[in-house]
Amino acid sequence: MGGGALSPALRPLTIGILALVSCVAFEAMAVATAMPLVARELDGESAYGLAFSLFLTASLVATVAAGAWCDLKGPRPALLAGLALICGGLLVSGFATAFAVMALGRAVSGLGGGLLIVALYVIIGEAYPARLQAVVFGWLAAAWVLPSLVGPLLAGYLAESVSWRWVFLGVMPIIALSLALVWPRISSLGAPQHGSMDAATGRRRSLLGAILAAGVFVVQWAVHALAEGPEWYVPVAIVAGVVAVALTVPRLLPAGTVVLRRGLPSVMVTRALLALAFFGAEAFIPLMLVTAHGLDAAVAGLALTGGALGWSVGSFLQSRVKIERHRILVCGAAVGGLSIGALSLLSGQGSPLWLVMLAWTLTGTVLGAAFSTTSVLVLNHSEPHERGRNSASLQLADQLGAVMGTAGAGALFAALRDPAHPEQIGVFVVIWVSLAAAALFGIVAAARSGVPSPPPGVRIVESRQGESA
Repeated sequence: MGGGALSPALRPLTIGILALVSCVAFEAMAVATAMPLVARELDGESAYGLAFSLFLTASLVATVAAGAWCDLKGPRPALLAGLALICGGLLVSGFATAFAVMALGRAVSGLGGGLLIVALYVIIGEAYPARLQAVVFGWLAAAWVLPSLVGPLLAGYLAESVSWRWVFLGVMPIIALSLALVWPRISSLGAPQHGSMDAATGRRRSLLGAILAAGVFVVQWAVHALAEGPEWYVPVAIVAGVVAVALTVPRLLPAGTVVLRRGLPSVMVTRALLALAFFGAEAFIPLMLVTAHGLDAAVAGLALTGGALGWSVGSFLQSRVKIERHRILVCGAAVGGLSIGALSLLSGQGSPLWLVMLAWTLTGTVLGAAFSTTSVLVLNHSEPHERGRNSASLQLADQLGAVMGTAGAGALFAALRDPAHPEQIGVFVVIWVSLAAAALFGIVAAARSGVPSPPPGVRIVESRQGESA
């Protein structure tokens, strides 16, 4: 197919996808900005991290199911169901009168988000030639620019001057309009001619995904309960959850992921570690600025704006550089880890906001380039009939890392915070150092992501992915 992503044949689809991603981006930026006020009003500060980690935990289930669904039926059903669940979750959160109900709504939206992102990856893999896929992924990140500029300020204004409920409820009409633009443009995208799995395999993977999500949820609940007071069953629950995760993850990700096999398995590990660091930090930056720095929600949200703008720039630049892609991942892990670690020096009240924004913008820039690079690598190593499963595996690694980051940071916050002195900075220093260490460990995985390894006993020249169970 000639021309670029805005050629007459591809322009409507490209605009529709960008509109849809812009809408989801606004929702994400707005919710993160308003969450400190939501937690305060609904008395949920001790469970603050759950509002983010439950969203991601629910996404785990939907991501695995979406991979099988897209390989069997094509991306359209998963796309439609995902948007419906996102809207349903926004309704539940918007009308919640207790923090637990609001968190439940976030979990419902998480189910929709898991379906949506895999469907979009498959659509990009099917509708665009390989030479344009890196460009489209860069534009997807650019679709965060306007929401990043408008979202935090608007969300902060609504939360403080009107009601935080409109941060959730006001997004749904935009989602409906975006769907109306995209839906007619993907009518020709059906199921792949030669699917990578049958219905039984799809059901088995979906069950494994449900067990994984249940294990992750149990660990989150148990760690939170441990911070409130030890009970005999809490350690048992932690062990059971960890066992469930350990048994399911190797069967849902490419073979060799847990031992850092070169190539695609190491790409998955890199994505997980960088997601752990980035999303764990993103969830707690507004809380630090509101509680420790005394800023209002709208101003605190400006820090997230810098990160999102940097993410867009990095994602755009990765499609223009001419160096080996695994080197982009190495640089992203190194610089991202150092810039997140720098937040530990900026946690005190005397630190200017612009320095916090600068550190987070740098983090967003290098990790935006790294994330888009992992997406391109996965599509490059996937046959057409494997794109659903491989895209789902990438998103699974992404979400598992993000859950670990937000839940781990939430557990540290719940265990170390002093309700009588919310302005304390020590707990945030511990969070930033821990997340920075995870990103820096990603250097090891990134360095091994450049040369795929062949399956045992097979000698190949062309890069191939290890098979998932």
